[in-house]
Amino acid sequence: MLSERERRILDFEGRWWQYPAPKDRAIRDYLGMSATRYYQVLRRLLDDDEALAYAPLTVRRLRRDRARRLRELAARVGAPDR
Repeated sequence: MLSERERRILDFEGRWWQYPAPKDRAIRDYLGMSATRYYQVLRRLLDDDEALAYAPLTVRRLRRDRARRLRELAARVGAPDR
């Protein structure tokens, strides 16, 4: 079961662009945590089936972004594609 904090993180990630402040400041203001900690928790949530069920559009978008970044990194370092 997702914690209240995890649900708030997913909710925030789905609409952070609506906040007038830069994202790192909005994270601190809205969630009361550092941006570093926020991204650590968010990355873990990307592989959580409950997070996917709770916020499917957000989690799928972030998974696609992660896969794209990994492909770009692999291309830069010459690693074989998976």
